[in-house]
Amino acid sequence: MTTSTMQTSISHHLDTQGLICPEPVMMLHRVIRQAEGGEVIEILATDPATTRDIPNFCRHLGHELLNQETLAQNVSLTIDPDEITVASDDDAPINATLYRYLVKKKTA
Repeated sequence: MTTSTMQTSISHHLDTQGLICPEPVMMLHRVIRQAEGGEVIEILATDPATTRDIPNFCRHLGHELLNQETLAQNVSLTIDPDEITVASDDDAPINATLYRYLVKKKTA
């Protein structure tokens, strides 16, 4: 299903909230492989490393980063805490910053 957002037609939605590096980029890579050239993928993430990793992913593989923004801060994570790998259970994140990216797959 294609959704129009701010003059950009989004073809794929990828929600990586609560996941940490390298999972968001690995999931983006899988979606990019399935997408057609020119399609736009919207990514929602809470891992601050994505602010570096997703632009680098686009630059190295030739995809276009159309938009990178911070949507909200102190967002409550609603995923199972057992799915988050941290040094100790006491350090498990409760709130995070929500980032949004729009990536356009390169055309052949």
